[in-house]
Amino acid sequence: MGNNTIFTYFYLLAFSREGEKQPTLFIAFFFMYMFGVLGNLSIITVTCSDAHLHTPMYFLLANLSFIDICYTTTTLPKLLHILLTGNNIISFPECFTQMFFYSISAQSEIILLAFMAYDRYAAICDPLKYHLIINIRKCAQVLAAIWTSSLPNALLGSSIILELHFCGSNTIDQFFCDGKYMTKISCEAVSINYYLFFGTMIYGVLPFLLCVASYTKIIQSILYIKSSSGRKKAFSTCSSHLTALLLFYGAASWMYMAPENSQQLDRIITVIFTAMTPMLNPLIYSLRNKEIKRAIKNIFS
Repeated sequence: MGNNTIFTYFYLLAFSREGEKQPTLFIAFFFMYMFGVLGNLSIITVTCSDAHLHTPMYFLLANLSFIDICYTTTTLPKLLHILLTGNNIISFPECFTQMFFYSISAQSEIILLAFMAYDRYAAICDPLKYHLIINIRKCAQVLAAIWTSSLPNALLGSSIILELHFCGSNTIDQFFCDGKYMTKISCEAVSINYYLFFGTMIYGVLPFLLCVASYTKIIQSILYIKSSSGRKKAFSTCSSHLTALLLFYGAASWMYMAPENSQQLDRIITVIFTAMTPMLNPLIYSLRNKEIKRAIKNIFS
């Protein structure tokens, strides 16, 4: 039985086992990628240029957009190359580099979305003390903590998988290199599964529980508001984040925690998780947010 050093490349199945060119899918993913990058760059530009948006909520939103750009850029350019050329081969170093940066981006986004839920909880449930609880300086410290904690964890995960022995197969049943699919072709799935389990608990379940606790308190506070206009206004301040949260966590849970699905369904969920969610986030926040729409109008006028 050979170890992983005998492989100089992996074969990404992507959306075809034959390795043919797929121009229609290339065009679809190209526009998805470009729309996501330009949309997120617009959010960053608007929040930086408009002084009215220099608040913790929009500071966090701009950082979410930055992570989304990093997140899609780790996976989609390689997929576009595969769809355009029909060459499904990814080199061994390229595969683990992709997995490393994908892990950092995904983990950072999960924790940031949870902290944004806490931000909305502080704004709605304790508005008088909001600026004491949440401010730009504290947000910057939290973001620094998110990146510094995600970096060693992603490095550890990539290093563990780098040392795996693969049982005669170098075919990854996905369109990018991911730990879950790498373990499927390894001989030591049990040892790596312990790491994946604890990683899922720390970077998946705990942030999710923080989101649930925050929104439970938010809903309780909104229900105590007597006027319907007051309830509507309070809900509108968190509806965009809640929509983005449900989309991201729903796809992530299905992708990493659900039982084995069909390959076709698996890829659809992966596309939602890695491509559609980062693309839709700017649309969700700009359509549901009067401040963002006002700032965009000011820039173009």
